[in-house]
Amino acid sequence: MLFSFEERLSASPFVERIWCAQSERAGDFLSIAASHWEMVVSKYRDQTIMTVRGPETKVTPMHVNLVGSEFYGIIFKYGVFMPHLPVRDLVDGDVDLPDASSKSFWLNGAAWQFPNYENADTFVRRLVREEILVCDRIVESALRSESLEMSTRTVQRHFLQATGLTHGSIRQIERARHATMLLQGGVSILDTVEQAGYSDQAHLTRTLKHLIGKTPAQVINKSEPEQLSLLFKTELSS
Repeated sequence: MLFSFEERLSASPFVERIWCAQSERAGDFLSIAASHWEMVVSKYRDQTIMTVRGPETKVTPMHVNLVGSEFYGIIFKYGVFMPHLPVRDLVDGDVDLPDASSKSFWLNGAAWQFPNYENADTFVRRLVREEILVCDRIVESALRSESLEMSTRTVQRHFLQATGLTHGSIRQIERARHATMLLQGGVSILDTVEQAGYSDQAHLTRTLKHLIGKTPAQVINKSEPEQLSLLFKTELSS
């Protein structure tokens, strides 16, 4: 394993989950497609960095060489965004926020203390209280398939503003992640095609290669040397 990894749910309705990890050795891993954006604190020795990472629409091979680096991440729910830092501008990218001191960073004109795994909920509550973090309820309603008295185009604009992605792109990414979990859980390739809703095995293979970086057979083969991204469910670590 390249990383020791832990995650937990959050009491905040704005947060999908909170995770922490530590690099245990150098090596390669795959940063797979992800439909959520997040804030990540990276620590190595006396340096700490706050990074805002956007959704990822494809797999990206990566390498870790700083053994002992620590990471704390807050993954936000669909519809939650920061108006002053549009998530649509961060798709397949990220931005490091400037340091205010060794223990804080600048965000929207104010200095904020770096959060950690234990106090991340408090950090999020303050973001909400200061109206730096807001939630688009239209996106929430659309994801629940609730009837909305507005055009499809209007709903799509809300998705792009609040998530950086279209509704269809979110479904595609999450279906690929679900299929990967099924495969690593012992479900056969043909059964995964049916359960995840793919048209055929070729469709599943093309999608996983683009979004996950592995064919279905490679996902099943846990002897593959690369580790899937730590920013995935714990069950997907290879």
